[in-house]
Amino acid sequence: MSLMATKPKARPGPAVPAGSTGGSTKRRSLWVRIRRDRTLLLLMAPGIVYFLVFQYLALFGNVIAFKEYMPFLGIKDSPWVGFANFRALFTEPAFWDAALNTVVLALVQLVFYFPVPLALALLLHSLVRGRVRKFVQSVVYLPHFISWVIVVALFQQVLGADGVLNGVAGGADGHLVDVIGNPDLFRPLMVLELIWKECGWGTIIFLAALAQIDEGLYEAAALDAAGPWRRFWHVTLPGLRAVIFLLLILRLGDILSVGFEQILLQRDAFGPDVAEVIDTYVFYHGIRDQNWGIAAAAALFKGVIGACLVFTANKIAHRMGEQGVYR
Repeated sequence: MSLMATKPKARPGPAVPAGSTGGSTKRRSLWVRIRRDRTLLLLMAPGIVYFLVFQYLALFGNVIAFKEYMPFLGIKDSPWVGFANFRALFTEPAFWDAALNTVVLALVQLVFYFPVPLALALLLHSLVRGRVRKFVQSVVYLPHFISWVIVVALFQQVLGADGVLNGVAGGADGHLVDVIGNPDLFRPLMVLELIWKECGWGTIIFLAALAQIDEGLYEAAALDAAGPWRRFWHVTLPGLRAVIFLLLILRLGDILSVGFEQILLQRDAFGPDVAEVIDTYVFYHGIRDQNWGIAAAAALFKGVIGACLVFTANKIAHRMGEQGVYR
């Protein structure tokens, strides 16, 4: 008789219909992940509710662009006019002037503001270390948390007719510097204010991307006698390429929103000829003049153009081998 123990044969389990286990397993794993991450999901809930209510549900209000909206009738009972609001909008010279001002200001901001956070991030990453770096970061981040009302007031106190600059210049030779209210300086002033307020905050993502680049690549490039410029071109820039594309696509999607609050606070000082943009056009025509349908048509037109820019830029990013915003 053999002394070797024999393993008992496993009993076959009950037959499971094909395709039934996959769905139940997925549902079970989903609930397991939800229970595991329930604290994080609860923290996300307020933000999700905000976007659902004020971003996605609000999209249904765009139907006003196709109606002669009357507040006392409501959206449902206001008469339907089709594309009449768009025809009236596109035949109004004031709208095209506002659109032209918006495009020019957006391009100026894109060219002169977008590289500044990258340059500041490179400076902080390569030249400053330790406590000094943290101090500089805190200083440049701080203006982001200041409202545009205070920022505009500060610039007016410095560059206004009775500001610090004119006080110094007037005391020296009596020559007054005309900045606030000068139409020729409107766009440079808007870009300067934007850089002062937001460039520090814009460095956060670039600093995070720079921290992910392997330091060994810089050491290898230095051993190959690569100078600072070649190390930037062949090591730093490829490491930041995906982030630059992502931020550029997001910026293009919001390119026609050139700063409503910033411009609204200074529109009267510079005049609507140079300071009227699509957002202020919508505000004055919709709120002040109560042309709700035309204002909604202008806002919808801006949104469609922004969406087209995002889709186009994302396709270009895919063709250049980058992931973009979505696949």
